[in-house]
Amino acid sequence: MAQSNSKKLDAITSMDEDFAKWYTDIVKKAELIEYSSVKGCMVIRPYGYAIWENIQNIMNTMFKETGHENVYMPMFIPESLLQKEKDHVEGFAPEVAWVTHGGSEKLEERLCVRPTSETLFCEHYKNIVHSYRDLPKLYNQWCSVVRWEKTTRPFLRSREFLWQEGHTIHATAQDAIEETERMLNVYALFCEKYLAMPVIKGMKTESDKFAGAVSTYCIEALMHDGKALQAGTSHYFGDGFAKAFEIEFADKDNKLKNPHQTSWGVSTRLIGGIIMTHGDNNGLVLPPAVAPTQVVIIPIAQHKEGVLEKANEIYEALKVLGVRVKVDDRNEFSPGWKFSEYEMKGVPVRIEIGPKDIENNQCVIATRYNGEKQFVSLDDMLDTVKDLLENKIPQGMFDKALENREKHTYYCESFDEINKALEENGDGFVRAPWCGSEECEDKVKEATGISSRCIPFMQDKMARKCVCCGKDTDKVIYWGKAY
Repeated sequence: MAQSNSKKLDAITSMDEDFAKWYTDIVKKAELIEYSSVKGCMVIRPYGYAIWENIQNIMNTMFKETGHENVYMPMFIPESLLQKEKDHVEGFAPEVAWVTHGGSEKLEERLCVRPTSETLFCEHYKNIVHSYRDLPKLYNQWCSVVRWEKTTRPFLRSREFLWQEGHTIHATAQDAIEETERMLNVYALFCEKYLAMPVIKGMKTESDKFAGAVSTYCIEALMHDGKALQAGTSHYFGDGFAKAFEIEFADKDNKLKNPHQTSWGVSTRLIGGIIMTHGDNNGLVLPPAVAPTQVVIIPIAQHKEGVLEKANEIYEALKVLGVRVKVDDRNEFSPGWKFSEYEMKGVPVRIEIGPKDIENNQCVIATRYNGEKQFVSLDDMLDTVKDLLENKIPQGMFDKALENREKHTYYCESFDEINKALEENGDGFVRAPWCGSEECEDKVKEATGISSRCIPFMQDKMARKCVCCGKDTDKVIYWGKAY
């Protein structure tokens, strides 16, 4: 058994040796995905889908608490409908998949397999919004979308992926902007509270905003290898889509006006973010809130009298608390092999119980994220596990991820400083002054190889010189290499 355990661990490439291979090893070995015969598409296996379901359940509650309703739009978009908003269609054209035939007959008009659903919602709004009394409409959709990516990686980029896309329509610009900001804050809260993933809230530059948007807000996270991950976006569209689709409503003054719109979304790429923020060389490290199994109980010497009974007693007590818990009583595997398996799967808490533990009225509790083990009285076991799952583990994981981000965030005031920081410390966030011009944005990318990530909302308004042109500015921006 020990040899089998060793082979399992050796199968994971060290993240320091090859981070991309380490990532691929984990998604396969932890049984999150399997590759399919459709290039660029993945099979999300039950364990991976269970993580997505937990993400979905939490976010769905958060959306409904902010007044949103779930709807479902068609998968197909007529080409003429997609063409109505010029900037939008140009932004998505390279990634669109088209349906040209229905059975053996050629379609009169090509159908786009949705890359996003703004145009479908606009068509619907035109039919149902007539008066200010019809506003706002606060909708959300859980679905899959297709974008014909050239380079794919499980969860991070695939040609079909699962996501949610919120779409709202409002009487005024102020209401729509407030909605855009509110939903970005919901995303940030979700990532930090439930995924233990620290994020930077900010705005995308003009050149990097969503196709057809007036402005795009985003949350950016830093992965363990120093690369950035765009974890969520929220877009303010103004009334551009409404004008293109001729959506009008009679306001309180009985004048016809165009409403203002938003959209916002996160996807299964959050699972990739969890892996790359918290994972280690033993496998996944899952935040308790989204872990399919929060606690696994491993009986030691389970053939001895009373061991399985005590393990099941602990199981029932934890279930009453609402904990997602399982007992692994398989005879064919040693406890050591099981320890390795559940480390690979990132289960937050492991409880070990054997004859000596029962005799001493105790159990061993191991926490996955830091590898700590402690003897805990069975009288205190429930309180200890509850505190670990709700407080200590999420906070500990967040602090560890934040420490990594701070360690790999470099303040720079020149190209030389940027290149030196990246060369000496590896990839990370570069925080640097910027005048706001697209020309300087492009020059930084050309000279350093990093791209703009976001203009943070948290600005200290100090007088500085643009890292590129040297003009006075009080604005800083985050740069980095990104997934």
